[in-house]
Amino acid sequence: MAKLFDFQLVFTEIPDLLAYLPTTLFLTFVALLIGLLVGFVIAIVRMNKIPVLSQLATAFVSVLRGTPIIVQLYISYFGIPIALKYINYYRGTDFNINDIPGIIFAMIALGLNQSAFDSETIRSAIQSVDKGQLEAAKSMGMTGWQVLRRVTIPQAVSVALLPLGNSLIALIKGTSLAFTCSVMEITAAGKVLAGRNYRYFEVYCSLAIIYWVITFILERVMAAIEKKVSIPEQPPETEKSLPKQSEARKEALA
Repeated sequence: MAKLFDFQLVFTEIPDLLAYLPTTLFLTFVALLIGLLVGFVIAIVRMNKIPVLSQLATAFVSVLRGTPIIVQLYISYFGIPIALKYINYYRGTDFNINDIPGIIFAMIALGLNQSAFDSETIRSAIQSVDKGQLEAAKSMGMTGWQVLRRVTIPQAVSVALLPLGNSLIALIKGTSLAFTCSVMEITAAGKVLAGRNYRYFEVYCSLAIIYWVITFILERVMAAIEKKVSIPEQPPETEKSLPKQSEARKEALA
């Protein structure tokens, strides 16, 4: 009688699955960059309430946050080629759509989905910066770019870091759906490996271990970065420090 659960197979399958980990990490990295860049632009547009663009950005965020990522992956995988066919037809070009690898469609879908969530995080972080500090910086003669670089961004980063880290973890797990775009990442590879011996449960346990380890490492890294970039609070004046400060003031006045 065959084993109901092969505990040893769970760990022997991990090296074969890790061979596809670079694809998962590459997909995550590109989607992360797209999400941050597009999310930042959307946040600035909505904060400045630019006519037309602000309404379009709001609708964009609402649609992407309100629909499942797997549906967005299917729309990207099947919708973009249809749009390109129309472009080929009206422009008279013969661009071969089949030459586009599936990972491109997955990057676009995951990146745009990420941007919808990142834009809200970035917008909230920027708005959390004290307006008095911005006015003080401008009164010192700083330009808008200098205020953004020296005052707004450093404080906004410390606020947005934890939510963006959680969003990154969700993105890594979301790449497991990239198989809908014919991308051979670790989850798709797990399905193929499990089909050889029909040990699906063991292989999925292997995948769970890999994802958990990646998530655990990211959590530790994000915690270390957050601790490093956090802005320390101004310590309150103690009773012991008050006499010293008053004496220093007297000496300065004398």
